[in-house]
Formats: sequence, C-alpha cells, structure tokens
Amino acid sequence: MMERFGFYKWFTGLVIAAVLVGLGGCQDEAGDAAPKQSFMNVGQFSVTKKEGYTEVLDGAGRKLALIPRGGKAPEGFSPSSVVEVPVQRVVAYRAFEVGILAALGVADTLVGVTDPLEKWQRDDVRQGFKAGRIAYVGQSTNVDFERIKAQRPDLVMTWDPSIIPMLDSLGIPAVVTTTPVASCLNTHMRFVEFIAPFFGREAEGQAYYAKVAAALQDIRERTKGMPQPKVMWGDIYEKRVLVEPGNAWVAELIGLAQSDYLFNDIYGTSCIEISTERFIHSGKDADLYFTYRTPDRGATSKAALARYNPLIAQIRPLGPEGHVYAPLPLYIQSSDRLDQILVDISAILHPQAFPQHKMQFFVELPDTDPKNDASPGETQRTSEKARQVRGAES
Repeated sequence: MMERFGFYKWFTGLVIAAVLVGLGGCQDEAGDAAPKQSFMNVGQFSVTKKEGYTEVLDGAGRKLALIPRGGKAPEGFSPSSVVEVPVQRVVAYRAFEVGILAALGVADTLVGVTDPLEKWQRDDVRQGFKAGRIAYVGQSTNVDFERIKAQRPDLVMTWDPSIIPMLDSLGIPAVVTTTPVASCLNTHMRFVEFIAPFFGREAEGQAYYAKVAAALQDIRERTKGMPQPKVMWGDIYEKRVLVEPGNAWVAELIGLAQSDYLFNDIYGTSCIEISTERFIHSGKDADLYFTYRTPDRGATSKAALARYNPLIAQIRPLGPEGHVYAPLPLYIQSSDRLDQILVDISAILHPQAFPQHKMQFFVELPDTDPKNDASPGETQRTSEKARQVRGAES
C-alpha cells in the first residue's frame, strides 16, 4: 500500500506540474490513423470523440453515448445509456455539480436537487425553487423516484450507482459523478471538462479550468519559500473519526502551498475513517486544523468542538497557540468559484503571502463561544482580524 501511494504521489506531482506549466488539450489516443477519435482522461473519467457521438466513462465505469438531439443512437448502448445533448433538464445530487453547471453557464437546466430550499445559499438555486423550476426530490440516500420522474430530467447526476436500475426502468439516463477514491487536485479542477460535453459547453469548461489553473500558479509563486505549517483536516464524531486522505484535492493543495499535511500517508476515499489514536497523535504536532463542521452545525468555537468530543481537546490547534477553521455553508456550494476557494485556503495557510485577502468560505473559531448577541458579521470580522494578526507575526 505504501509503495502504491508513493508512486501515486510521484505521478500526481507530475500531473500538477503539467497543470502549472500550461493547459493541455485533449490527447489523440489513436494517433494519425484515426484523427476523429480524440481522447481525454479526467482522473477515472474519460471522454472519447467518435463518429457521430461522444463516448464517456463515468465514475462507476459505465459507458454512455452522448448524441445530438434527434440523432441516431449507436449500437451497443441501452436506451438509458444514451443521452441527447445538449442536456436541457438535469437533476443533481451534489452541490458540487450544481456549481459546475453555473461555471458552464447552464444553471437554468437544473430542475431537481437533494437538499430542500432552506439549505441552499446560492441565489440561482433559491430563485429556481421560488419560480417552481427546481424541486426537492428527497434526500440523496433515499430519493423519491416519482418526484424525479415528475421533473422530466434528461439526465440525473448521482454519486449512488444503486439507483441506476430504477432510473433505467423509468427511461432516465444517469451519470455517476464520483469514484471510490478521492479526487486529486487535477481531477477536481478538470471535472468541469468531463461535464461540459453533456451541455455542449466545452469552451466554457476550458475557460473555467484556465482560470483555476492561473489561481493555482499564483498561489505557488506567492507561497514559495514560506515556512511550512503543519495542517490537519477532518473531525471526531461520536462513533467515527473521518479525515481527508493524502490523495484528496485539499491535501494536495496544502502541499503545493508549502505546507505539511499530516495525513499525507493515508490513501482512499474522501472523508476516510481512521483511528482516534492516529488523529490525536497527528494533532499534537498540528498548527492548523480544518474541521468539517460548519458554524450552524456546532463549530462556533474551540470550546464547542471540545464539548462534542472531549478527545479533540487534546490536539494542539485547540490550544491557545493553535488555529481552527470551519467552512461556511456556502463553501460546499461554490465549485464555480474554485479559484477563490483555493486562494482562501492558501491565505489561511500563509496570511503573510495574502495580506489584503478577506476570507469568503471559512471562519477562524475563537477559543470560546461568542456572545449570544454577536452577529455572523461580527464573528467573521473577529476571525479576519485574528488571521491578519497571525500573518503579521509570521
């Protein structure tokens, strides 16, 4: 396992280096003999241009055929594996895909989501609910297929392969948008290029990727030679301890931004389970800690986290010299602003490299709970002042 992970990190390093040097287009797998079969790989996803259609491989290893509207379906594909493009009506399981739709300029195709209106921070989604275009189709772990059917989607984007047989019976195509392992930084950035062909927005996908790659290049230049804080990302829950593995995009960003990620030796899916002992052991050396919990789910202070599970109080970031950051609710819904998210995280790691930056997606937790009459804006301003002080002291 360690040898495999070592190779993976080496290979991923080469990929990221290629990202920073320049933007690569689709590679021609077949060469001169078959110039019309261009191939693009995005992590475990792929897009292959063929005669009359585009073949995509999704996160579950399923082949789908994207055909022009009204076109003839190619042989070898079941009806539910054929998607007419550009897609005009889509149900999305994850907020990440919703942000990607916005990045491609096709947010108006969204007709169904697995979070109710009150959980959405995005104005475009809230407006879609109020206009009656977007519907809540049930929790992602237990969707209501009748609600999905009522929205007449051309496509369902899901993380759950188990729903495919039911959607097949309803004649609704689906694409699995996650894989058994966490997305590396390059895949996270380029996922937009996998989704773009479904909507005929390849140019917009390339422009989005170029914008994020430029932000990453700037981060690398700003943080070069900076001291390396020790960082951890995860949480202790009542019965489980979950962290971001070293192959996850946030872990790779931390490393690229001249910081030491303390779970770099762990490989697997996002939010992977580890032992409490390992979490505490690494936490004793950490300078910075990113919790999964948002302020509305209890991450209001270091003391509040310790009340949820006293064991977490043993890690250094919860002490007076450490720093703890919680994601704001908009963080998970803003994949169309990935360049800004990358800068936010990097500015937390190295405030001295981003002296004018104001955080948009994270908040630094105070030692104790804020006063009951403190507004969210006051809490955010207090966090920002603390970050600036830390940058001045570095």
